[in-house]
Amino acid sequence: TLWTASAHIITAVIGAGVLSLAWSVAQLGWVAGPAVMIVFALITYYSSSLLADCYKFPDPVTGPNRNYTYSDAVKVNLGDRKARLCALVQYVCMYGIGIAYTITASISIKAIRQSDCYHKNGHDYPCHFSDYNFMIVFGMAQIILSQIPNFHKVWGLSIIAAVMSISYATIGLGLSIAKVVENGKFYGNIGGITTSTRISTSQKVWQVLQAVGDIAFAYPYSVIVIEIENTLKSQPPENQTMKKASLFSVAMTTFFYMLCGFFGYAAFGENAPGNLLTGFGFYEPYWLIDFANACIVLHLVGAYQVFCQPLFAFVENWFFNKWPNNRIVNYEYGLPISLFGLENVKLFRLFWRTAFVASTTGFAILFPFFNEVLGLLGAASFWPLAVYFPVGMYTVQNKLQYWTIKWVLLQAFSSICLLVSVASAVGSIEGLVKG
Repeated sequence: TLWTASAHIITAVIGAGVLSLAWSVAQLGWVAGPAVMIVFALITYYSSSLLADCYKFPDPVTGPNRNYTYSDAVKVNLGDRKARLCALVQYVCMYGIGIAYTITASISIKAIRQSDCYHKNGHDYPCHFSDYNFMIVFGMAQIILSQIPNFHKVWGLSIIAAVMSISYATIGLGLSIAKVVENGKFYGNIGGITTSTRISTSQKVWQVLQAVGDIAFAYPYSVIVIEIENTLKSQPPENQTMKKASLFSVAMTTFFYMLCGFFGYAAFGENAPGNLLTGFGFYEPYWLIDFANACIVLHLVGAYQVFCQPLFAFVENWFFNKWPNNRIVNYEYGLPISLFGLENVKLFRLFWRTAFVASTTGFAILFPFFNEVLGLLGAASFWPLAVYFPVGMYTVQNKLQYWTIKWVLLQAFSSICLLVSVASAVGSIEGLVKG
């Protein structure tokens, strides 16, 4: 229904990206901050509307053929070559999300330790802990959970992740509002962080570009539009219901994002932390901050699997088709005890998934930069998945002729979004290199 589709979208969108919005608004200021959020909301809605018409082929209402995944739609409309390119972008982004979630989870675990330390010893006590040990702990947990055979068996983790993401985002908003009330005034200015007192002009430019990438990361649902549309009833037509659900969900999410970004900026001004719940703008109530960070960790434990299971399945299916009779690839060995309902294990699955988790943990240790990694992922996924492929599929399905007004406008839209993505990626890469 309209409401279940809206719930799926909101659950998918509200996640770790919300934690960086106060920092992003601090870089952009009171004018550009909301403007960039609204622009990305409009692009996300328009993109999802184009995708909604690609669920059925060749006609968006009568079909008769249905596409069950984003990649299926790309293959039917744009051919095998573009479908392979789409899959490559999707899987690279999934791998990157695994790295980002490892970084974010370790920061939250460390924040719990620091919060307890500050509460016990005072805010001036040097409560320093290494991220690396916590990354390894998170990675070990993911090695175990990654042995869950397929996506369908992680539905429980998905539900937990959804509840946790909404919980910590709401707590962050509530703490920001309380901080503004405590301050008795709104911090911040029209142009964002000032260059004269805190950073150079070039640093300001890089951080603005990075902030744009962080906001792009906060709207990551284009790739699941068709999957959600596949759950809708056929009457009224799925594409019409999906467009209404997208409009409602994007509006609600943007409103929530603006509250989080604005109140976070109003509470801290130019000192807004990169991660709202781990930057220690808040010290008390320490138990609530601990709970919020625990929610983040639980959310990321589940979300890591939700995003990485499709990549696991792709690689394993490729090896199975390549070597169908190989015992290492296909033979299942019984376990002496049941682990999360898992009673058998394949050697290839054990080694491949362990190596995957170990590599994401290793990259997280090498590049433990929250805002920079989120910005790079947002920039890398925004244009191809939210703009380029949807515009291409819409052009083919509606048989738009070259150089017609609508074709030119769509190409201009795509080109501008490409420039934004490239600029944001450059800003994030500069931050990674500098960090």
